[in-house]
Amino acid sequence: GPLAERPLLEVRLGELRGWLSTCAFSPRGLLGAARRAWSSYCAKYIHVRQGGPAGISMLLAGSCLLSYGWNYRHLKQHRWRKYH
Repeated sequence: GPLAERPLLEVRLGELRGWLSTCAFSPRGLLGAARRAWSSYCAKYIHVRQGGPAGISMLLAGSCLLSYGWNYRHLKQHRWRKYH
């Protein structure tokens, strides 16, 4: 199919620049991309008949990593050090 309609995981490395040039980087386009990513995540991991703890645990792990990344500079200054 056309390059613009392919999902990111189906784009080859050589075609990545062309695929990125077809994306919309406006606020409306970024919001639509986030909405599509969230709905595909929910469809794959949350809204299934016999779902397990994988979807929720991935969401919790991602939020923990994001929180650690935001607070890393603050946490780095308050480490216990052997020598000052």
